[in-house]
Amino acid sequence: MLQLNDAIGRIGTESAFEVLARAKHLEAQGRSIINLGIGQPDFQTPAHIVESAVRALRDGHHGYTPANGIPALREAVAVDVHRRLGVPADPGRVLIVPGGKMTMFFAVLMFGQPGAEIIYPDPGFPIYASLIAFSGAKGVAVPLYERNGFGFSAEDVLSRITQATRLIILNSPANPTGGVSERGEVDKLVAGLRRHPDVAILSDEIYGQMLYGGRAHVSLLQYPELSERLILLDGWSKTYAMTGWRLGYGIWPATLIEPATRLAINSHSCVNAAAQYAGIAALTGPQQPVADMVAAFAARRRVVVDELNDIPGLSCIEPGGAFYVFPNISGTGLGAKEMEVKLLEEAGVATIAGSSFGRQGEGYLRLSYANSIDNIRAAMGRIRDWLAKRQAA
Repeated sequence: MLQLNDAIGRIGTESAFEVLARAKHLEAQGRSIINLGIGQPDFQTPAHIVESAVRALRDGHHGYTPANGIPALREAVAVDVHRRLGVPADPGRVLIVPGGKMTMFFAVLMFGQPGAEIIYPDPGFPIYASLIAFSGAKGVAVPLYERNGFGFSAEDVLSRITQATRLIILNSPANPTGGVSERGEVDKLVAGLRRHPDVAILSDEIYGQMLYGGRAHVSLLQYPELSERLILLDGWSKTYAMTGWRLGYGIWPATLIEPATRLAINSHSCVNAAAQYAGIAALTGPQQPVADMVAAFAARRRVVVDELNDIPGLSCIEPGGAFYVFPNISGTGLGAKEMEVKLLEEAGVATIAGSSFGRQGEGYLRLSYANSIDNIRAAMGRIRDWLAKRQAA
């Protein structure tokens, strides 16, 4: 029998892709499925971005690029960060990667090992816990509560720091909840971290341009006292509807950019050349498509929240960002996984069990409103009818 590294057995998965595969299988059998599961904008990549990639290929950009990304793209990232956040950024500390997961993978590999502890949000993106387990470190979950809008509590985070803590993972706006951490809590956290100068922070800000209700994005880059231990994760997938392009970036402390680049060389060599030219066009070109997409998500958010709160047994707070709602299903008497499976198989609506995002997610579902208002209304109707029939049986 082949003997695998024990670490392989500790790797988890991302349930959204499993649900997507099952939904596609049912559709292939002729079933009507409304997909509110996968976290992917339903918009096309803007035409000027696509054209820039086509032009790059026609111009002969077919070879390897620098492992850290082409200089023009790293410069564009630095300019964009300064424009949006008012923070000067050094292109030399930017590492272009094939999707946001690589930044979190590199960060966890750097700090995770047996005997180390890594703090992460629960409910949270499932790859956090998966990578921590893979590294051999102990994962320490910080619970996020509905009563706090699923934003983190600085006190809760700081109280979990020990002598073994090496890394804290934060995510705002958040997947799966749409929660946004308030500036006051971020201020308290940063102040408290002064007592823990040897703890690094990974700030996942991939949804940073998807905020609603007049909220402004609070980036940890805006706190200069963290600059030498902060790793910022961002990219193009969500903001520019470029999920399939696999293009992301990290901004690293000066002391970590070199080992991060070595990890890139040892794993993926470099990022697809044409995709990088598309990334330049996205950052330097017109931003109206982003504004239009976020405005459409805002309208859908209002519809899905209202519809969910009109279904007996469900309740849903209004998310502050991203494109997810995290309704409370405790009134149905069903567990999260059971409801996920039955909604897909019996009602034809793909959702993700909240328990797929951590223990604190039990009693909730994640629904993506990256779908049309017509489909959202139709899905809500199916869920309402399915629950009514179940309760009448």
